[in-house]
Amino acid sequence: MAAKRLRPKERDSIIQSLKAGVTPRVGIQHIQVGRVNEVKALYLDIERIIQGGSAFRFIIGEYGSGKTFFLSVIRTIALEKKLVSLNADLSPDRRIHASGGQARNLYSELMQNLSTRNKPEGNALTSVVERFITMARQEAEKKSVTVSDIIHERLMHLTEFVGGYDFAQVIAAYWKGHEHDNDELKLNAIRWLRAEYTTKTDAKKDLNVRTIISDASFYDHLKLMSLFVRQAGYEGLLVNLDEMVNLYKLNSTQARNANYEQILRILNDCLQGSAEYLGFLLGGTPEFLLDPRKGLYSYEALQSRLAENSFAQKAGVIDYSSPTLHLASLTPEELYILLKNLRHVFASGDELQYLVPDEALEAFLHHCSKKVGDAYFRTPRNTIKAFADMLAVLDQNKHLAWTDLIESIDINKEKVSDMPEVDNKADDGLASFTL
Repeated sequence: MAAKRLRPKERDSIIQSLKAGVTPRVGIQHIQVGRVNEVKALYLDIERIIQGGSAFRFIIGEYGSGKTFFLSVIRTIALEKKLVSLNADLSPDRRIHASGGQARNLYSELMQNLSTRNKPEGNALTSVVERFITMARQEAEKKSVTVSDIIHERLMHLTEFVGGYDFAQVIAAYWKGHEHDNDELKLNAIRWLRAEYTTKTDAKKDLNVRTIISDASFYDHLKLMSLFVRQAGYEGLLVNLDEMVNLYKLNSTQARNANYEQILRILNDCLQGSAEYLGFLLGGTPEFLLDPRKGLYSYEALQSRLAENSFAQKAGVIDYSSPTLHLASLTPEELYILLKNLRHVFASGDELQYLVPDEALEAFLHHCSKKVGDAYFRTPRNTIKAFADMLAVLDQNKHLAWTDLIESIDINKEKVSDMPEVDNKADDGLASFTL
């Protein structure tokens, strides 16, 4: 079967992202390799969310080890399974707990990046609300009742939760704006759902609700959103939070502990089954987790819950059911396949347009091994960026040969450590985690 060609827009997006050392927003399936056991474990978490349960994982890895890439892979799988995905990076202005608007900023960023299978690039909140309204209208027609009655009926159970009554009122206000062609009312409802209101007075005036999404209600409204997306026909909600190391960097011990306490609350809810149709993936570095002075391990209640399975450690195996998932290093063989995938992307999926032969991949890896050591597959970001840079030079300068750019190596004598022959069929992006 002929390899699938890449669209120019998709190819360019992947290449630009990799050359900048960041994870591509689209086309990630074309380059994913390895970490099959980790993906299987997260796949089971997604299934648990769909069944009405919850999931909570820390994804731990060094800078450049592929945490963000891995989170994007899981996000892609979640979208295919009809979950709604929220993703955001923590920063000094965005954190889980705060009193100066930083938690509200994080919630707002999550809502801006809300994604569905049909809108994987974000800004899908309005689409989700519209889908809920459409389903309510269809049900109202079948039952010969008003749409408002159906909305009230379907959101009644939300009123049992903190902030649920006003959440339901805002959705009803969106329908009212839809019914009366009042775009301003619809826009105000979406602004409220995105946590863009900063005062209760404005919310009361515009939407006749008494509360707003604030720092204090960050997690409560994520739980409400998980239930609402179910009513809109989706399977659940997956929240991806990356750059958790920003909590570790907080100078204030009080602020750090307040954020860790919020993490503990979320973890307890998820592991005890109090949250429904909701999952959390939190990406962080080893020091964020393990540092006994400033990391999660400095908070005793979290350390006891996140400590590694001593039996697994003793047996030299990995417990993939642990709340903490340490990303395994890519093997040299997996990195070899990854470079083949990158070569394929550069050629837009056309094998006749490959810029370098297989020998160049082996020579490049050998070069990395000699210059960098085993870090080149433990933290592959720089290796991938360097390879993308090399291909870009060859693509723009047809007179150059790959041997001009890589140190002269006798690859007949110095093969990459017993590099196996790789079947091209194994290079299909999603093949490594198709379940």
